[in-house]
Amino acid sequence: MPSSSTQRNPWRYLRDADVLHAAVVTLLAVVLSAGIVWLGYVVHVWRIARRAPTTLRGRWVVLVFGRQLVADAPGADYRGRLARALALLREKTAGRVLLLGGRSGGARSEAEAGHAWLQGQGLPADAHVELEQESVDSLENLRHARGLLQGGDRAEVLPPVALLTSRYHLARCLLLARRLGFDGHAVAAEEGLPRTPRYLALLLMEATYLMWIDLGMRWARLIGHRRMAARIS
Repeated sequence: MPSSSTQRNPWRYLRDADVLHAAVVTLLAVVLSAGIVWLGYVVHVWRIARRAPTTLRGRWVVLVFGRQLVADAPGADYRGRLARALALLREKTAGRVLLLGGRSGGARSEAEAGHAWLQGQGLPADAHVELEQESVDSLENLRHARGLLQGGDRAEVLPPVALLTSRYHLARCLLLARRLGFDGHAVAAEEGLPRTPRYLALLLMEATYLMWIDLGMRWARLIGHRRMAARIS
């Protein structure tokens, strides 16, 4: 069982000097551009969310991103991701599935809860499903998935992967995956882009996260801040 130190705690980032540095740079960019920079990221996130496919051709390694559990069980967003993964397994386009996610405050990991849900929905007996149970955010999800796929050998070439998550989350996952050396391709959980106030709020929040990460990395490269640039590597 993962230790309590692996539980999700978003406030821990507020104690990180590099993260705060990136936040200041991002805020300045938004203020100096009168919000235009942020609107550009909103459009980018929306386009990826709207255009992402729900099917695959060929046979893929599929990374399924977890979501914080509700009473130790997958909530609606996470069930949508798991249902899409199950469909890909039944179609035989998902040759290997990695369920990503550690503990988010409950008694079991997101990956473990997701696996139990899949089994309850009729997971095929020949399905190749692995659990990654140590990560607490999307970046760690991908870092640990990379380690599993490379078997501990960083020199080994990573296979192309399908990043399966909710539409609002896809742009950030793609950015992080490509930064970590993945050849990542988006697969959406939902059939179409939901048009609800909640979903709009999630898209706007993701655009803010994406801007924070992307501008922080660009700034780090510009000023030669190696430690900051290495945060996503």
